[in-house]
Amino acid sequence: MKYVDLNQVQKNMNSRLLKNKLAKMLFLFATIFSLVVLVVLILRVLSQGMGWIDFNFLTGKLSNNADRAGIMGAIIGTLWLMVVVAPVTMFLGVGTAIYLESYAKKGRLQAFIQTNVSNLAGVPSIVFGILGLTIFVRALDLGNVILAGGLTMALLVLPIVVVASQEAIRAVPSYLSEASYGMGATKWQTIKKIVLPAALPGILTGAILSLSRAIGETAPLVVIGIPALLIPFPGSLMDRFTILPMQIYYWTIDAALVSEYANLAAATIVVLLLVLFILNSVAIIIRNKFQTRY
Repeated sequence: MKYVDLNQVQKNMNSRLLKNKLAKMLFLFATIFSLVVLVVLILRVLSQGMGWIDFNFLTGKLSNNADRAGIMGAIIGTLWLMVVVAPVTMFLGVGTAIYLESYAKKGRLQAFIQTNVSNLAGVPSIVFGILGLTIFVRALDLGNVILAGGLTMALLVLPIVVVASQEAIRAVPSYLSEASYGMGATKWQTIKKIVLPAALPGILTGAILSLSRAIGETAPLVVIGIPALLIPFPGSLMDRFTILPMQIYYWTIDAALVSEYANLAAATIVVLLLVLFILNSVAIIIRNKFQTRY
């Protein structure tokens, strides 16, 4: 019979308990530190910008005079940008995910496409800006209009939608598809009636994340030359435009010369956070509705 050293067992147990306690304290500290930084940033922005938010600020045009500057043009431009980004990313992203998961043969080509899609999610956003400048602004001669900016941002967030949609499709139980095939349904009928409805909550989650990133990105639009000038409100996809993050960027730079622009930037950040909150809330409500249904 093998002899068990109880003292050694107790030492090992104490060591594991100590490591567990240290890990717990470390993770708790990281969480508290992140929350403190977030609260400080939010309070700083609110204290600096809330006093500048009024009806004229929300509905007015951009102005060289900080006291009369408004952001309605940037708000409309942001919404117009989403009109392009949302359908393009959903159609191409979900379609790519369906092809890779249901139609593409497992092999080198499928693995090559999958690897590149995953790698694109980590490419710096400014690279997509250079791509958009080369293809949409110059090659297609669209100029720095809403359509060019929307397509550029769609390329940026497309990998997020593809990966999230693939994971959602993989999470659908295989017996649902097998039962559909057993009833004589075709592959497309199974995907349309069984797989997509069941995977819809996960797909919408990916769409929420992608739209949130698209609204908050600035670097690609700076590269393609989106202005922050006194321009008319955009009314179509071929109009020039600016968006809230771009306005924050330029006002932050101008704050070095005129201190009031820092307050305008803070007020615009508050509005941007509110827009993100509203869009995400609507998307989450839709996602939860389908999640309960299916």
